[in-house]
Formats: sequence, C-alpha cells, structure tokens
Amino acid sequence: MTDKPARGSLRMRDMIGAMVVLLLIIGAVLAFYGGCSFSPGGPTVDPKTAPSADASGELERAARSAAFAVREPRVPAGWRPNSASTTAVGAGATASVVVRVGYVTSSGAFLQLSQSGGDAGEVVAKETGQAEPPKANGTVEVDGVTWTTYPGRRDEPAWVADLDGVVVLITGSAQEAEFRQLAAAAQNATPLSRG
Repeated sequence: MTDKPARGSLRMRDMIGAMVVLLLIIGAVLAFYGGCSFSPGGPTVDPKTAPSADASGELERAARSAAFAVREPRVPAGWRPNSASTTAVGAGATASVVVRVGYVTSSGAFLQLSQSGGDAGEVVAKETGQAEPPKANGTVEVDGVTWTTYPGRRDEPAWVADLDGVVVLITGSAQEAEFRQLAAAAQNATPLSRG
C-alpha cells in the first residue's frame, strides 16, 4: 500500500489531471443519459408537450364575477391555452382583478392576455413585475386601435390598450406578428355574458 502524498507536494499539474478525469466522467454520464442539450437561440417550447388550460371556463367564470366586460378572443388555429388565472390588483377605490390567459402559439412562443377593470398604471406595474408602472416606450396601431408599449419581464414587451373601459395587456416571447394577431382577436371579441 502506497502512502498518500502530502498536500504540500501536490502540484498544479496534479490538480488539472484530477479535473480532466472528473470532466470526462461527467461528460460520459451526460452522453449516456442525454440530459443536456445546447440551444444557442434560447429555450424553445414544443407546443404539443406544453400543459393545457381551460381558458374558456376561466374566462366564463371571471365574466360572471368581474365588474368589467371580459372578452374571449378567437385565437388562430394551432394556438393552445396553457394557463389561466385571476388575481387581485390595486387597493381601495381602484381595487379590481386581473384575468389572465396564456397561449403557446403555433411557432412555440408564449403570449399572455390580461384583462382588468383596474387602474391602467397598477395593471401595467403588476403584469410587468415592477413596483411602479414602467415608462412607455412607444405605440403600435392595430386595426385602428392604439396600443401603448412598455418594457416587460425578461426583456419581453408589453402592449396595453383600453378597450371600452377595460385595460387589456399582452405580453410574451412571441414576435410582433403574433402580438398583432392576439391584439386584433381581443379587439374583435364580443364581451362574454355575465349570466
């Protein structure tokens, strides 16, 4: 049995050799299990594997209880709702709720539509994850309706419009063309019945 060398006698070459052996073992394990992939363009979502949500049911429930007109947009074929929620926004006289539906588009990107009867600044702050409403950085016209653009979470834009007294906000990772599709669908949607 050989004696272990003292720590003082170990050299940088010994340390590098140990690291190379360790990296080879990790590489072999990852190659065997396929637990790692490289995606230089960022993460992608396979629309077929994303979870589904009952957007129609959530919007209908919200329409019965919300103090504002809730819309259910008719989204393009191939888009799937994958999240739906309702949460409070604001306090006091401006208190309301935000009704959200998230979609995975046919390109695999994500878009979220938020609707609220609350104060526009409070809705923008909440939906963009800011303590205060961010500063607007422009406008976009969609079929005669002006949408104000804001910076959002993770460098994702947020588009906001007032549709008949309801604050409507769109945010997500999709390209502008898909933002425009959802904006037009929201604009053209008839408010759901409250009964």
